[in-house]
Amino acid sequence: MEEERALLEEYPVDEYAEIVRETGFSCTCCGRCCTKEVNDHVFLLDDDVRRIREVHPDVVVPAPYFEACDQNGRFYVSGYALKTKDGNVCTFLNESGRCRIYADRPLICRVYPYMLHSERNASGKMRMCHISGLNTHGEYNVPMTPEEALGVAEETACYEKAYLDQQIAFFRALIFLFEKEGLRYVRRTYDLAMRDFCQGDAVPIMVFCDGRFEETVVSREMY
Repeated sequence: MEEERALLEEYPVDEYAEIVRETGFSCTCCGRCCTKEVNDHVFLLDDDVRRIREVHPDVVVPAPYFEACDQNGRFYVSGYALKTKDGNVCTFLNESGRCRIYADRPLICRVYPYMLHSERNASGKMRMCHISGLNTHGEYNVPMTPEEALGVAEETACYEKAYLDQQIAFFRALIFLFEKEGLRYVRRTYDLAMRDFCQGDAVPIMVFCDGRFEETVVSREMY
């Protein structure tokens, strides 16, 4: 993860801006990116959580796919996500297929479908992925000015760096907490706690936000 962060720091934004301009994505407001059909969940950066909680305190939930569990059956996760309606649609998508907080939407929603995510190719070399869901929604090859493309590239890089910074901080804090409190990861305990969660039980969880862990409970019905 730290290697990926270093690669991202070295990646030339102006080069990415050219890719953005060549792609020329334009949103058609179809709303598909706001459903689980296209995107699993909306992960929120700390800034997003603070802003959204001020107005809509009941729409954030611990992000799914909890990263760890201690020997006491308490989960740990790296941040919050947006709730969904009926387990499929973003809580902010209205009946007309429009976002109710469009002007104040999370940063990931602002930059989507653009991304800067590194992964290894078949030969083992790192390569950068630039766009998600290519040709599955929206329009492409729409003319963009160099300034518009650069703005998108910079905002996307900003999100990806902030996301990785939050993930790195989470794992560092998790290691520190486990060592300080004498906690340990037990895979069987994780599996048993996840079974309880999947069966509908409320389970304890520690959510990493603003550099600290917030204790709460989570159940499957919240998603």
